[in-house]
Amino acid sequence: MAEIGSGKAVIELLKAEQVRHIFGIVGSTFLDVLDVLYDDKSVEYINVRHEQGAAFMADGLARVTGTPAVCLVTSGPGATNLLTGIASAYVGHSPVVAISGGPAFGNYYKDAFQELDLVSMFKPVTKLSIQVNKTDRIPELLHHAMRVAMTGRKGPVFLDIPRDLLNGQTIRNEISQPGSYRPEHPQLPHPDATRQALGILQQGERPLMLVGGGVTWAGASELAVRLSEQCSLPMITAYGRNDAVPNAHPHYIGPLGRAGSPEAGAACRRADVLLVVGSRLGNFTSFYDQRYIQPGTRIIQIDIDSRDIGRTYPVALGMQADAGEALKALLAGLSQERVPASRAAWLQEAKGFRSQRLTRLQNEANLNTLPLKPQRVYVELRRVLPPDTIVALDAGAAPAYGYDRLNFTQPRTFLTPLDLGGLGFAFPVALGAKLGRPDTPVLAIHGDGGFLMNSQEIETAVRHRINAVTLIMNNNCWGSEKAYQKQFYNKRYVGADIGNPRYDKFAELFGAKGYYVEQADQIGDVMQAALRCGKPAIVEVPIDPDEFPTPATATKRGE
Repeated sequence: MAEIGSGKAVIELLKAEQVRHIFGIVGSTFLDVLDVLYDDKSVEYINVRHEQGAAFMADGLARVTGTPAVCLVTSGPGATNLLTGIASAYVGHSPVVAISGGPAFGNYYKDAFQELDLVSMFKPVTKLSIQVNKTDRIPELLHHAMRVAMTGRKGPVFLDIPRDLLNGQTIRNEISQPGSYRPEHPQLPHPDATRQALGILQQGERPLMLVGGGVTWAGASELAVRLSEQCSLPMITAYGRNDAVPNAHPHYIGPLGRAGSPEAGAACRRADVLLVVGSRLGNFTSFYDQRYIQPGTRIIQIDIDSRDIGRTYPVALGMQADAGEALKALLAGLSQERVPASRAAWLQEAKGFRSQRLTRLQNEANLNTLPLKPQRVYVELRRVLPPDTIVALDAGAAPAYGYDRLNFTQPRTFLTPLDLGGLGFAFPVALGAKLGRPDTPVLAIHGDGGFLMNSQEIETAVRHRINAVTLIMNNNCWGSEKAYQKQFYNKRYVGADIGNPRYDKFAELFGAKGYYVEQADQIGDVMQAALRCGKPAIVEVPIDPDEFPTPATATKRGE
């Protein structure tokens, strides 16, 4: 059997999974892999300025393409710097494959240079964390990693490959196509569960569909809309999953959860049946209490993973299945079930909730104070962003307003930190998204504090010509925490105020395009210019330093 070098094998294994970008910082432990890319230009190594940025970029690319994304870094701090970004991928169910070149295998357990127990460090934030122990197992274990990352509920994996297994050794050519080592067909629902679900839906007078990220990963947004139309089911979306269905659809009320739509919350409280498709009903969707989901509500929960079915709320029916296949089965069974005539009144009530939300958001166009309130900034963004724009929303106060104030027409266009709540997320994630879908406009929305956490990647964007746009709403503080101190601690501010440069000038220093906007009527023209400028761009908008969203919890200590 033919033999090839280890570095060549790694690249060929990744190419079989359609990997075309690898993110990291050059390191001596994996130069045999990088050397292959000198001649093979079909894969580009995106050499970033901090490994956290590499992990976030891979997360962004994986979320918008649905394909694996790869980080390749050196041992020690190179790998530990990935941890927050890999945690983001874990929370977002992104198939990110993190590979670290480690110390020589024979030097482990000797406190060798940059030797750490990385396998143990990555276990809590990955689906799989392993070390390769023999050169000829590289294909087997990389196939295993891809299988774990891409099947069931997707998620990140970590491989530690000692440098002596990569440097100058050879392995048998056992590179295979994905279909030979992992299933490619989604999991079907049980027929009895489908019939039972249809029966529960028919019995409900006020059924509501809560659409989660599982629908997006399954490519099932159109199926969710069809079920909504044929079964007279109003729709809301889970926290951070606004793009799971077209927001312009008349059955769509709004997003549920933290910083979401009050009208979606009101609809959820009214529902007597809740069809949960592809959502685990996580912390910022449900808060694990009864503020949205009432005790008497009958829940049908569909998830690819049984772990979260009925985990927090007892279910009338749990269906372990791919969201798309479950929706297909429900649609196929509808011909045998008639929609109750009383459903029309509920649908009209739901449309009233939708109308209330739209009116509320439209009225924010009257917020004319200076500095601008973030709500007004979002009014202007809604007017000018192209419908297919991918938006990466950072954690923090100013971005939080976006959860209820942005419109989405297509899936895989809304990228958020979800329940990780990680600052510094949006800018590098947007860069990865732009690489994954280069012909689509991409916008990162940041507060001033979060942007500076990974701002060094503006150099990466300029060098690799990744022309994403970043909007920074600057209030010179850590707004989410200052909101707590304002509401619960009598404005006793400690550690909440910070300083900043002019971010338009910051962009120009790196060769990017910079814009500074203070007036609402200028935002639209500037944003359009930034999207057209042919460079990475930063738009800075100073905002009201005293305007904060309501803190995430209703009690002082976050209980």
